[in-house]
Amino acid sequence: MSAPPKTVLDVSSKEEAAIRDAVRRADVSLLGPHHRIAGYGHVDGLIALLTDPVVSEPIYDLPRPFTPDIVGQWVRDASARQERGEAVLCVMFDGDGDISGYSYFTVWPDRSAAEIAGAHRADTQSRGVGKVGAARSFDWMFEHLGVRLIGLTAAKNNVRSAKLIEAAGFVPKGERSSARPDGSVRQSDYWEMTRDQWRRLRGDAGS
Repeated sequence: MSAPPKTVLDVSSKEEAAIRDAVRRADVSLLGPHHRIAGYGHVDGLIALLTDPVVSEPIYDLPRPFTPDIVGQWVRDASARQERGEAVLCVMFDGDGDISGYSYFTVWPDRSAAEIAGAHRADTQSRGVGKVGAARSFDWMFEHLGVRLIGLTAAKNNVRSAKLIEAAGFVPKGERSSARPDGSVRQSDYWEMTRDQWRRLRGDAGS
């Protein structure tokens, strides 16, 4: 399952508490007008999204199979983790009111660190949605949740995600083993970025 970034930051109890509070009160509307915190009423829409292998196959830590019980428990677990200040699961809707994607933010407040996993429906993946949404998500994690480090992994054959991550300015940090829910292990490429690095890149882009 998810593991905190390799880099370990020195984090005060005050910073940890602030991050937990930010996660509990996370405003996903800042990510976009069609974003909502995932609830049990979204289970059917998530199943419809995830049963497309183009969407779900590259994502190692999704609970499988995609049944109402399993996906429903995933949503409930995410809600409980948000109450502890450790995760945010949100869904995105298209113009017809159907779920077109999701983002799962895992946060380690005691490490001032986070990661994001997620996917968009196949018909949106070539419209630039992923690139714009990813940049907005990274900014939200650093500036709204208040973490100072983001670590990301991608499967060795997930060229689309690797290109997106590197285009955003993340620094390659080798490989790491990622455990799937069934206990099997996937070898992944791994990247990190600090908040200071992100702010410098954002400033360069805007100058």
